[in-house]
Amino acid sequence: MDATPIEKTPNEAMRPLLSMRDVAKRFGASRALDGVSIDLYPGEVHALIGENGAGKSTLMKVLSGAYRPDAGAMTLDGEPYAPKGPRDALANGVAMIYQELAIAPHLSVEANVMLGQERTRLGLVRRRAHRRIVREALALLEHLDIRAEAVAGSLSVGAQQLIEVARALVSDARVIVFDEPTSSLTERDAGRLFAVIDRLRSRGLAIVYISHFLEEVRRVADRYTVLRDGRAVDRGAMAGASLRGIIAAMVGRDLTEMFPRVPHRAGEPVLDLQGLAGRRLPRRADLTLHRGEVLGISGLVGAGRTELLRAIFGLDPVRSGRVTIKGVRGVLPTSPRRSIRDGMGFLSEDRKAEGLALARSVEENLTLSALGRYARFGWLRLRSRTIEARRWIEAMRIRTQGPEQRIGALSGGNQQKVALARLLHQQADILLLDEPTRGIDVGSKAEIYRMIGTLAAEGRAVIMVSSYLPELMGVCDRIAVMSRGVLGPARPVDAWTDHEIMEEATGGAAPIG
Repeated sequence: MDATPIEKTPNEAMRPLLSMRDVAKRFGASRALDGVSIDLYPGEVHALIGENGAGKSTLMKVLSGAYRPDAGAMTLDGEPYAPKGPRDALANGVAMIYQELAIAPHLSVEANVMLGQERTRLGLVRRRAHRRIVREALALLEHLDIRAEAVAGSLSVGAQQLIEVARALVSDARVIVFDEPTSSLTERDAGRLFAVIDRLRSRGLAIVYISHFLEEVRRVADRYTVLRDGRAVDRGAMAGASLRGIIAAMVGRDLTEMFPRVPHRAGEPVLDLQGLAGRRLPRRADLTLHRGEVLGISGLVGAGRTELLRAIFGLDPVRSGRVTIKGVRGVLPTSPRRSIRDGMGFLSEDRKAEGLALARSVEENLTLSALGRYARFGWLRLRSRTIEARRWIEAMRIRTQGPEQRIGALSGGNQQKVALARLLHQQADILLLDEPTRGIDVGSKAEIYRMIGTLAAEGRAVIMVSSYLPELMGVCDRIAVMSRGVLGPARPVDAWTDHEIMEEATGGAAPIG
C-alpha cells in the first residue's frame, strides 16, 4: 500500500480531475507498482519523480491504457475510468507525450497533428477544416511560427514536440503527460516548452511532468510525488520543498555527494590531436588527453562535440589533422575496429538507436565488441561468456534478472551501466563518453560519476561530452569548450565559471537563457 497519505492541497476545494487509487501491477515475479495513489487537479502541474525502474513509466502506461492494472481503480472527472488502450484513453481526454516522439517525419505538420483524428465528409478528408484546426491549436500554443505545411522532419526537436502538444489539444485532452520532455532539447527550446506548459496550466489542464532534472521540476511543478520500488514514498507541494530531501526519498538514503570524487592523478599523454577536422564538423580540434584524467567538453547542441568523438573513434570520416595514440604518431582514425584495437571505447549519446541492441540480451550487449576471446575453432564458448557477463553485472551493480534478460527491459540507468561495462570488458583505456548520464535518474548518475572517477584512478583516460554544466564542473579535471566546430583550449575546472563557459560556447555572446 501507499507509504504516505494523500496530502491536502490548495486545490482541495475542487475535486480531482483524475484519481488513481491503490494501483498495483506485476510482471511475473517482479512487482512494478505496489498500491500507488495519486490525484491530478485541473490547472496544476504534478511532477512524478523517481529513479529508473521506480515505476513511473508503468504507472503512466496504466493511466494511458497501455497496461491494465492488476488491482486498484481510477476515476476521471468523478466517473470510473478504465481505458481499453491508448486510443480509448485519448478519446477520454488523456494524452501521452513520450520522450521518443511519435512523429511521422516525412509528413507535414498538419498531417501529424491530425493523424488518427482526421475530419472527413463522404469519405474525403476535409483539408480546409484541418488547416483551420491546426492553426487554432498552434495559436493557442502561441507558436504560429510553425507552418502547417512544413515537413515535420525538417523542424527542430523542440518544434516536433510542440506538434505532439498540438495533437493533444486537437483531441480535447484534459490530462497531458510529459515524459522526459527536455532530454533532447536545447536550453532555448526547453524555455519555450516551459512557457507552453504554463499556458496549458492556465487553461485548466492537468499536467503530469516526469523528469530527472530536479531544477526544472522545481521550475515547472506545483506538487510532486516520489516513487521508489513501485511505491509512493513522498509527496507534497513543490514550493519550499528541499531538493536534498526529494533526492533522499528517491534513492532511499541521504545522498551526501551529488558528484562523488575519487582521488586520481594525471600521467603521461595517451591521446594527442593536432588540427583534427572532419568532413563537416569538427572544423579544428587540438587536444592532449592524459592517462588518469577526466577531460570534459562543453558547448551548444550542434557545435560539433559529438562529431569530434565520432571522428576520433573512426565512425565519421576525417578530412585532415594528426592523431597520436599512446606515442604512435600520425595515426588517423579509419574504423571503429581499428580504434578498439588501439584501446579506445565509445559510448554513444543515443544508446537506444546506436549504443545497444535492445532486442538482444544483457550478456550479448556486454560482450559484443570483444567476442573473439570466447571463440574456439569457429565456435563460441557460451558458458565462459555467461560467467564473464555475471562478473561484470556484479561489479557494475546492474539490476537485472540475469545475463539472459533482454536489455530493452532494463531501466535507462542499468542500460547505461551495461554500455559502460562493454567498454571495460573490451579493455578500453581511452574512453569517449558522449552524454553518459542522459535520461537516467539522480541516483544512477552519482554511481556513474563515481565509476568515471574510479576509471581515472585506475589509469584510464576519459573524454566526457555533456550539456549539463554542473556535472562537467563536478566530475572533470579540465574542460574545453567547442564553439562553431572549433575546440578551444582545455583549462582546469577551477579556472572556469558557468558564465565563462557559456560565453565561450556562444562565441562571446551573452549566455542563452
